Amino acid sequence: MPFPKETDTLQEAEQEVLMVTLPDTEAQVIVHCMYYPGYYESKIRIWQSTYLLDRHSGHRSPLLHAEHIAVYPNWTDVPVSQPYRFTLVFAGLPKSCVLFDLIEDIPHMGGFEVLYIRRNSSDIYQVEV
Repeated sequence: MPFPKETDTLQEAEQEVLMVTLPDTEAQVIVHCMYYPGYYESKIRIWQSTYLLDRHSGHRSPLLHAEHIAVYPNWTDVPVSQPYRFTLVFAGLPKSCVLFDLIEDIPHMGGFEVLYIRRNSSDIYQVEV
């Protein structure tokens, strides 16, 4: 984008910047997750360090919001033997991304990981964790 001309008003210059940056900054990826517990009562949570990884560029889209699941250090109780649904919202992926991973980067074993998710035009996904 060229620099604003001296004759441009501040409002015109701001509008040009918004037109260029708004679509990229508003992009989000929504991942609906299904968790299948065992035959015992269980607890789950998500760590803020969870991200989407573009398999081609290495770009990481951070977790912005978690719905129906507690964020570390809190826990969510999951009913016995019943599928549990929760939703994660991430910052947008690069437009060039065609394949990505969901990675919960935690300091011990057992983090959620879904590999090789194929990008779609809606950026809304359903995965099993």
